[in-house]
Parts: sequence; C-alpha cells; structure tokens
Amino acid sequence: MQIIRGLWNLHHALQQQAAAGCALTIGNFDGVHRGHQAMLALLIEQARRLGVPSCVLSFEPHPRDYFAAHYRQPELAPARIATLRDKLDQLARAGVDRCVILPFNARLAAQSPQSFIDDTLVRALGVRYLLVGDDFRFGRRRAGDYALLQAASQSQGFALARMPSYEIEQANGPGLRVSSTAVREALSAGRMEEVATLLGRPYSISGHVLHGRKLGRELGASAPGLGNGFRTLNLRFAHWKPAASGIFAVHVHGLGPSADAAALRGVANLGVRPSLDPDDVNGGRVLLETHCLDWPAALAAALPGAEAYGKIIRVELLHKLHDELKYDSLDALTRGIAQDCDTARAFFASLQAQTQRQTTRDRI
Repeated sequence: MQIIRGLWNLHHALQQQAAAGCALTIGNFDGVHRGHQAMLALLIEQARRLGVPSCVLSFEPHPRDYFAAHYRQPELAPARIATLRDKLDQLARAGVDRCVILPFNARLAAQSPQSFIDDTLVRALGVRYLLVGDDFRFGRRRAGDYALLQAASQSQGFALARMPSYEIEQANGPGLRVSSTAVREALSAGRMEEVATLLGRPYSISGHVLHGRKLGRELGASAPGLGNGFRTLNLRFAHWKPAASGIFAVHVHGLGPSADAAALRGVANLGVRPSLDPDDVNGGRVLLETHCLDWPAALAAALPGAEAYGKIIRVELLHKLHDELKYDSLDALTRGIAQDCDTARAFFASLQAQTQRQTTRDRI
C-alpha cells in the first residue's frame, strides 16, 4: 500500500503515476473494525470496476484530538483504539492501494465543506467514486453532509454511495451494531471476546521493542524458579489515552525463528505503571510491557531481552485479568506479577482444554 502524508506529497506522487483519479473513502478508521472492512471491500470492488486505485483519506491527529487540545478540554479526545502503525497495517491487509494522511490542523478545521470538495476531493485526489458512512459530516463546524455531496457529484461528475450501519447477527438478542464507539466501550470494560467479534480478529498492538528501565529483570530474580526475573518487552503506545488498559493474558508474535512460528504465551500491562516513579525513564507515558511465560531459547540464553530490542512484535490481548494496581513496594509488585503469571497460565490451560473439547466434538 502506498502511504502519502499531506497534499504536497500527494501532488508530487500523482505526477509520477499514469492512473488518473481514484475510488475514495474518508474517515478515521480507528481499529479498522468489521464495519470498516465491509466498506473497504465495497470500495475495492468499485475501484477495480473503474480501473482506478482504491484510496483511503484519513487524518492525524484525530479531529477530536485536535479540538480537545485547541479548547483545552482533554475529555473531548476519544480513547484511541489503534496506533497509526496498526491502522495502516490493517488497511494494507484489507487490500487498499493508497492511504493519504492529512494533518488535521487549524487550516483544515477552518476549511469550508465546498472548498474541501473542490480543492481536496476533486482537484487533489481526482475522485471518481466516493463512498462515505451514513453519518459522515465534514468541513468547518461539520456543516457538510450527504446532500451537499450529492449536489457536487452531479455537477462535478463523480459517483457517490453511502454505506449503511453494519450489524452482526447474534443468536440471542438484537443485532450488534459495529462501530469504533462500540469497540472502545468493549475495550474499556475488558470484554475482549466481544472486541474480537467486533474487529473480526483478536485485539493487538504492534511496534518496535524499546529499551526501558530494565527493572523487570531484577524483580524476583533471586526467587526460586524465576530465572532472570520478570523481564519485559516494551512497546510504546504513542497516544496518551488508549481505549484499553490493565493486565492481560496475551499472545506474542514476532519473536520466533520464522514469521509463521507459534505465538508465545505471556502476561502484559498496558498503562502508566502506577507503582513506579512517574519521572522514571519512560516519563509516565503509556507502555505495553509484556512478560513471556516461556522465553524462546535464543532469547533466554542471551542477556535479558538483548536480542529482542529493535524487533517488531505484535501482542494480542486475549483476556483481561484486572485493572492496573498500585503496589506499596517492589516486593508487593513482585508478588502481584507472580500471581498474574499464575492466573494467565490458568487461562491458557482452560483455553487449551476448551480447544481440545471442540476438536473432539468436531471429530465425532
């Protein structure tokens, strides 16, 4: 997937390409949930029919992040489901040809709906087909709506379609409407199975393994059976307000000898580590700290974590154990982490037993 940041880079990139125009959809696509995926599938189908690239126009930061900072009202900012890296990865997996990321700033916030259509959609992007959600609004004060797009499509010669809300049928009860808001609510409540249903995959966070304070390797290192202590793989969640937080049983991908190596079981903390000094090396920023229950032999033999630094890993959050806790001492923290590891092992044992029972039923 081609990634283009800003209109100037878009203009330069399009000068190098023979294909004129695109099939376009617009949105934040936070989480790239099943509703987004259905929209992208329709977009790609129409792009192929027209013989033009499929294109997603998105924004960074999220418009509500911008207004939260502008008005100094942090409560206006939405909890972030995914990092930009993970959003782009999911868009690429969906088969999108091009993603244009516009910086959402004062200029864009002040742009009139008609100017956005004329300057961005028609002149800059050369839109041939536009697909929007049923609640899509745009332009200054969100004054632009579907009726304005209809008028523009007729006068400027592009096709227009609107995607209705996407619902998942449930065996018992009404259909489940899929939206980023629904994903955020499920993540906040720790309902990870529901999150996986809404996303169509387990919730995950990916990134480069970073150096941290290296406290984990010291915690409990002298206790029987703990070896190198509770060393962790640290990923930074760039946004200050993640939709999920707490302690989770996880699967870790990317540490094995090959891309298709089996996932490693682990326990992870997503948050700001309330038991530690907020002025430490991580500066109180949001981290995903993952401890593998069974380290790969190559990593276990090396200095703790040495071969993992710089690797891109993906951590699937499968089951929430509890919210972040503030411990009174490092000894109490050590005991708490040990208990979390035991609870995570029990979860994985239960999951394996459930899988074996299902396999037996399928054979019968």
